[in-house]
Amino acid sequence: MHSASSARVWLLNSIRTGLSRLRGPCRLLGLIIAGALLSSAAVAQGQRDPELKEVVQRAISQAECFTDHYDSAVWYTLMEPRLRNIVKAHDERMEILKQVYCETHRSGETRLPPGLVMAVMDIESRFNRWAVSSAGAVGLMQVMPFWPEKLGIKRYELIHTGPNIHMGCAILRYYLRYERNDVRKALARYNGSVGQRQYPDMVISRWTRWNGADDLGFPSATPKKAPGRTPTATAR
Repeated sequence: MHSASSARVWLLNSIRTGLSRLRGPCRLLGLIIAGALLSSAAVAQGQRDPELKEVVQRAISQAECFTDHYDSAVWYTLMEPRLRNIVKAHDERMEILKQVYCETHRSGETRLPPGLVMAVMDIESRFNRWAVSSAGAVGLMQVMPFWPEKLGIKRYELIHTGPNIHMGCAILRYYLRYERNDVRKALARYNGSVGQRQYPDMVISRWTRWNGADDLGFPSATPKKAPGRTPTATAR
């Protein structure tokens, strides 16, 4: 059986050989298809760091979080009208907001910018809990399907709002710590596209659409990039 790295090398070599035989419009179409294949291959390698198992296991075993009623009311007031245009079902919409707010403000854990989590979901699944990627990632935050098997839970849990956001936030938090709060690098690891800018750029751009979410405990609702610097998330 090929290892992940050797399989990727084999895929790259196969693509190069195939493209060398194409000309004109067919070559252009081949380049588009190749890009999609490589993107899927990259995503398939994401979320596989060995240290993540303990992190995600702890996340799904934690009790439901509770938050300050005033702060959470402000959160719902800010975000609900924006999410309403995307998620039509009221109960599903409120459950997403509840879980995002709780997980980003969970006691004893490094704080996550809620707007960043909303942006990840927006890009990953467009807030569709039934979404499945070409690499097999599932749900709101596109968690890889090997996690249920590793953690002894049912795979269908990934389509449920709570477990998916628990695991997705745990993985994102881990990568932010690993990359010392370098948001771009953490996002690339989350997506399995280390060294590429496309995915981090999309999420950071979308983050600005959810500005206001980060006012609750973070210095800025908009992740502005200073000249020559990389956006970072605030760790408290």
